[in-house]
Amino acid sequence: MPGPGVVPLFAPPPADRPRRRYAVAGTGHRAGMYVDALTGEHADVGELVAWLDPNPGRIDYYDAQVGRALGGDAPAGLPRYTPADLERMISEQAVDTVIVTSVDRTHAELVDRSLRAGADVVVEKPLTTDAAGCRRITRAVADTGRDVVMTFNYRYAPRNSTLRQVIADGAIGEVTSVHFEWVLDTMHGADYFRRWHREKSNSGGLLVHKASHHFDLVNWWIDDVPVRVYASGALRFYGDANAAARGMGPRPERGTGVTGDPFSLDLRDDPRLEALYLQAEHHDGYRRDQDPFAPGITIEDNMSVLVDYSRGATLTYSLNAHSPWEGYRVSVNGTLGRAELRVVERGHVDFHGDHLLDPSATPEQATEDLVRPDGHRLVVQKHWRRAEEVPIPEGIGGHGGGDAILLKDVFRRDLRLGPDPLARAAGYLDGVRAVAVGVAANESLLTGQPVLVEDLELGVPLAGDRTGTGAPGDRPAEV
Repeated sequence: MPGPGVVPLFAPPPADRPRRRYAVAGTGHRAGMYVDALTGEHADVGELVAWLDPNPGRIDYYDAQVGRALGGDAPAGLPRYTPADLERMISEQAVDTVIVTSVDRTHAELVDRSLRAGADVVVEKPLTTDAAGCRRITRAVADTGRDVVMTFNYRYAPRNSTLRQVIADGAIGEVTSVHFEWVLDTMHGADYFRRWHREKSNSGGLLVHKASHHFDLVNWWIDDVPVRVYASGALRFYGDANAAARGMGPRPERGTGVTGDPFSLDLRDDPRLEALYLQAEHHDGYRRDQDPFAPGITIEDNMSVLVDYSRGATLTYSLNAHSPWEGYRVSVNGTLGRAELRVVERGHVDFHGDHLLDPSATPEQATEDLVRPDGHRLVVQKHWRRAEEVPIPEGIGGHGGGDAILLKDVFRRDLRLGPDPLARAAGYLDGVRAVAVGVAANESLLTGQPVLVEDLELGVPLAGDRTGTGAPGDRPAEV
């Protein structure tokens, strides 16, 4: 069972209150979390009323799922639209909120147009991929006054929120520096180099797509904003040039149908991936199982970032996408001591039987590893004291026990009983702050120079209101 304080308390919805009407924009794999929520636990407060995607095959998959959830044998038959018809969809279907789970490069446009058409937005990370996208979204928020919820699910993982509480309680004093290392293994890490993410124009690279989660955690943990960024990184493992340099020989164009290759993904091994992508690719030609050593990859797989914060703390961050194990290590130094969080999400990849792409999303399929067992540990050590382990309560759902708790806040936050002392709910400004680090890091990679965040002209002061999108009165705990 989750520990006390992990899951917010909510009032039941009033019997006469109509359900909010949601449309999903982008029906890829990530949309499934929201479809499940609105046809399951949160069906009493919200309903799906429309799909928006250029690929009808992927819409077919989710429409059939909704039909089954409603108790029928046929697809739900929800209205479907292409991105060009977003405004018409919002008007015709009286959409209250658009859930944006599309390709990253489309986020800014879909958020902007949705807000201006009269709908609120729930958007998956990252908020957008570049400074222009930030400016477009911040202008739309200012012009319309409508709501944008960022779904930073890692905030809700109890191990991460417990570290936030340790810092907020002053256990290690004023934060002076943070070291954050994240490693993706050769199952999960390689997957970013098979998909559309492999092109920086689509994703902003891993410094935006993946690391925006991590930069948001640091911003939130220490309750501060980034002011200067320096980065170094390159494509050193994946890609055709690296494969040739290591003498890997000819590679298959795609993974489906390939056996005995640890870097190939056969979409037929996962019924969901097969239905969403293999059976739908004839509509648009998109291949979900490209070879990670093929030409055309423009993102990095090894990245190091140095970030200065407004109150004087410094972050040293590294991300590696070809590790033999997956997890992260965080060390937070303060004027009174040090906190250390270590997380192993998968101790090793079993080449002969492991087809789980993201181990944090489905932790019940943990691997057995006696030397590097899956799990987490938070240790706090004050000056002149012995180290003490801080208990981490259980969560619910994937991504460190945070997904299910996040969804409660997304769909029921107006019913929450009292403010969240950890201010886990995130709004568009939190999204801008997280993206700011990745965008500045990408600029630093190009120039070789440190980048001042204010020079990016993101459209809003990062040190502005930090109330996020939680219930009235929510504020981050003081650090």
